[in-house]
Amino acid sequence: MGGRVNWAVFLSISVFVFASGAHAQSQVIGAPPEASNMKLVGTNDLQARSAYQPTIHHQGDRWIAYIGHHGGSDDNPDPVNPQTGKAEPNGTSIVDVTDPAQPKYLRHIPGQEGKYESGGAQMVRICDGKDLPKGDPNAVYLLRTFGSEAHEIWNVADPANPVLITRIAGLKDTHKNWWECSTGIAFLVSGAPDWRTRRMTQVYDLSDPAHPTKIRDFGLPGQEPGSTGAVPTELHGPISTGPAGNRVYFGYGTNKGGFVQIVDRDKLINGPKEPTPDNLRYPEISRLAMSALNGAHTTFPMQGMPIAEFARDKDGKTRDIVMIVDEAILNECGEPRQMVWFADVTVENRPMMISSYTVPEASGNFCERGGRFGSHSSNESMAPVFYKKMAFIAFFNAGIRALDIRDPYHPKEVGYFIPSITAATDKRCVTIDGKDRCKVAIQTNNVETDARGYIYIVDRANTGMHILELTGTARAAAGLP
Repeated sequence: MGGRVNWAVFLSISVFVFASGAHAQSQVIGAPPEASNMKLVGTNDLQARSAYQPTIHHQGDRWIAYIGHHGGSDDNPDPVNPQTGKAEPNGTSIVDVTDPAQPKYLRHIPGQEGKYESGGAQMVRICDGKDLPKGDPNAVYLLRTFGSEAHEIWNVADPANPVLITRIAGLKDTHKNWWECSTGIAFLVSGAPDWRTRRMTQVYDLSDPAHPTKIRDFGLPGQEPGSTGAVPTELHGPISTGPAGNRVYFGYGTNKGGFVQIVDRDKLINGPKEPTPDNLRYPEISRLAMSALNGAHTTFPMQGMPIAEFARDKDGKTRDIVMIVDEAILNECGEPRQMVWFADVTVENRPMMISSYTVPEASGNFCERGGRFGSHSSNESMAPVFYKKMAFIAFFNAGIRALDIRDPYHPKEVGYFIPSITAATDKRCVTIDGKDRCKVAIQTNNVETDARGYIYIVDRANTGMHILELTGTARAAAGLP
């Protein structure tokens, strides 16, 4: 399948280094992407839009990728949509990936006007109407953010012709939501106008997407309306284990002062709603504080994980594990290293870090390549093909990293893929002696997997989407044929 990629187009590329007031210098690269135990299957340029969250959905006999986008850039605030011939604010890309070697771009839904974090439609989740308690069984619902001002729900049963169903508006920010398809409960990362923080949680019942019902606002004591004193670290995003697991894991403090908050889901939904300090504390079980140097972008739970090394122990044969991924923010290693951490939360009131992972900088001289180097996010699918076996970490200019996590006390990298840049890849700059020094570099931003075993990575610097598969020992570690 990899042989169907057009290498003549994809590999005839250049790396540019820009210095303010100087001519650009270029170095032509004619080699394939850097890779080990991962193979390129197919690509789509996503109309050269800066990409955030991909979600892959099995829709009838098709597989559809829904990709959220950041706002536009200073150089190109509203890229032209080739399908319409019009300039459109970055929003949501819809791509048919049924044949992963030949992805077909179906539709772009424009997002909020604005640049970078101030526009676009970064987040996207999907639920089938037949799974939602009060949904239309013929519908497929897309929950997305609309820039910083709203959440929207669309019917994408015909993914080429989406229809807007409803909006939850009047916000000052949005970000990384979670939606339970079996219950309809949604944990919406929002900026409620009267709260003292940029991002907190609004819990909604979206079991009938046409009629959203708000359950409550939730955040940390000191963030609520009317509170005083220092404002605690803002939320980045939650992941829920649903009614069966009865836990929600919240990540705060993207790249500094982070912590993981473990919350009793039932108490959060059914407990007292008024946002008083006592009521905000009520559903909290514990917190795991991280170093002041690191944050918590993604908090991915793996409850009841069997640990082979502990198989003959009387107790503790299985453990509840949370994988915590920080987000690198500054270009060219201008901050402490952001990386991946594994926490054992089996004893919930005493969670503890047990291991960590980072890409060795010297393995690719990544601090010199340009752009961000460090972790950003992981896959979030809990499909059996990879869950509790493999994790995939987006590492910006170090591409995607495949980790064998069957022993979370000793995670091991078993594969990687760093895409080649294209003519669309955007520059990333740092200021040196008052002048901008800019380099063009891959910025693998987010990743998701599907139940077939394909890995989808998307690029923050406009390089599009790459669809990958494991090979060699990494494929064997995942138990794939």
